[in-house]
Amino acid sequence: MSKADLHIHTTVSDGKYSPEEIVRKAAELGLTVIAIADHDSVDGIEPAMNAAQAFPQLKIIPNVEISTEDAAGDVHVLGYFIDHTNAELKSCLATFRNSRQTRAQRMIAKLEDLGIKLEWQRVQELAGDGTIGRPHIARSMLEKGYISTLGEAFDKYLAHGGPAYVERYKFTPTEAVELILRSDGLPVLAHPFTANEPEDLIAKLKAVGLVGIEAYYNGYTADEVQSLVNLANKYNLITGGGTDYHGLDDNKETMIGGADFPMESVEQIIALARQRGLKAASPTVFLK
Repeated sequence: MSKADLHIHTTVSDGKYSPEEIVRKAAELGLTVIAIADHDSVDGIEPAMNAAQAFPQLKIIPNVEISTEDAAGDVHVLGYFIDHTNAELKSCLATFRNSRQTRAQRMIAKLEDLGIKLEWQRVQELAGDGTIGRPHIARSMLEKGYISTLGEAFDKYLAHGGPAYVERYKFTPTEAVELILRSDGLPVLAHPFTANEPEDLIAKLKAVGLVGIEAYYNGYTADEVQSLVNLANKYNLITGGGTDYHGLDDNKETMIGGADFPMESVEQIIALARQRGLKAASPTVFLK
């Protein structure tokens, strides 16, 4: 098990566990560095940092996972050491979250046309204070017996191109990279193989300020990891990694720290953040 996990979700977006619970789980597993990377929200960062004060061996990297789309398909960009108080960032993320609610309502309407009747109130309850996403719809479908596994909801209905899929608010990967840079963060391409042409996308985003790619991603084979490490070397990028843990099915999902992620990559990210003078990475903040 790795001592770091730089891609974890909480109830603030579409994870099962609160930021405080994630911190406790990570500490109990002996991790030393984690990044809270909720979809289009930074609201879990402060609670996680506060909770981590009880576990001095564990450090929190503030992060966000911005959902975008372009010709390459669904593209997610991570923002490490983001200034989570940045006004422009928070305003943009609020717009994304509002669009997610409208999108979820439209997906539920499409499901009803397919004979799958869900209650909007129950989907909201499953999301709690977090941003409503497709996993919450899938959990509602599972509760009502329309599917036997959460994966079935995506495979049959909610995945891109599925009969209940609805396009998200349009924000391009380039715009996400630029927003993260303006918010004093380090933009890193998440799970690159979800893109149709990963290298073309990496080259394009490198030109506008991308600093890394998520090479050590949960589920990637050794050959896939090596190919991404080679791309990182080719384009002079750092390598990130993590489980993309949501906690929605702990019997099947890789636990926090379960991705094979070398600490050298963590050190790369921290070193670059400090080289750029990012406040969130300064020793007085990150190591306190």
